[in-house]
Amino acid sequence: MALFSAGNLVLAIVLLFVLVFLASAIKIVKEYERAVIFRLGRVVGARGPGLFFIIPIFEKAIIVDLRTQVLDVPVQETITRDNVPVRVNAVVYFRVIDPTKAVIKVKNFIMATSQISQTTLRSVIGQAHLDELLSAREKLNMELQKIIDEATDPWGIKVSTVEIKDVELPAGMQKAMARQAEAERERRARITLAEAERQAAEKLRDAAEIISSHPMALQLRTLQTIGDVAGDKSNVIVLTLPMEMLKLFRSLAETAEVAKEKLKKEEGE
Repeated sequence: MALFSAGNLVLAIVLLFVLVFLASAIKIVKEYERAVIFRLGRVVGARGPGLFFIIPIFEKAIIVDLRTQVLDVPVQETITRDNVPVRVNAVVYFRVIDPTKAVIKVKNFIMATSQISQTTLRSVIGQAHLDELLSAREKLNMELQKIIDEATDPWGIKVSTVEIKDVELPAGMQKAMARQAEAERERRARITLAEAERQAAEKLRDAAEIISSHPMALQLRTLQTIGDVAGDKSNVIVLTLPMEMLKLFRSLAETAEVAKEKLKKEEGE
């Protein structure tokens, strides 16, 4: 009886060992994952997705995620090319395209990508002017993406996008830029007003030329102006008569005076 019990115990231990062995030998990776296999310390390639087997103790599997990952680059304090201190942060989108290189070429590819992104961000911002940082950000994003992608390519990492998220300027610089923008708007307003006055002067010149070639146009314009202001009874209208009309009135007055003297002479006779 004791022998039977000992045999059952040994059999149970063997079965348990076999189950543990099989459980450790069976591996399942998801569609977006790959397993890098090491056999006795040597890499033998990547497997997956799906079900596969490894040799326990002799082989080891390291799972690598192939999905695009988002890396938030912390705020970096740097100085632009025109000596303006700024605080800049960014975001990096990358993914693993070669899981074997990502495992054997760098110890921690996420940390390595983060560090190279920070140093590259400071370097690129330091070579750019403040105006480029504010107005040509797309150009800087492309330059950052190119440099970081070239640095991480030996690790099997593909950097797809780099975006500068925020640019923080000193308070004094913000006030100076606000004054500059206000001065620019005032300059444009003055230019617009001067252009309007120039166009108005050209139109007045054209009108004067037309009126000078048609004397009656001035009298018609005068009558039109009188009609416009006549509606308000509080206005005092002062009429200006052309010299021709004054000459006409003077001629009539002289004719009347001559006729009056002639009439007196006739009555005296």
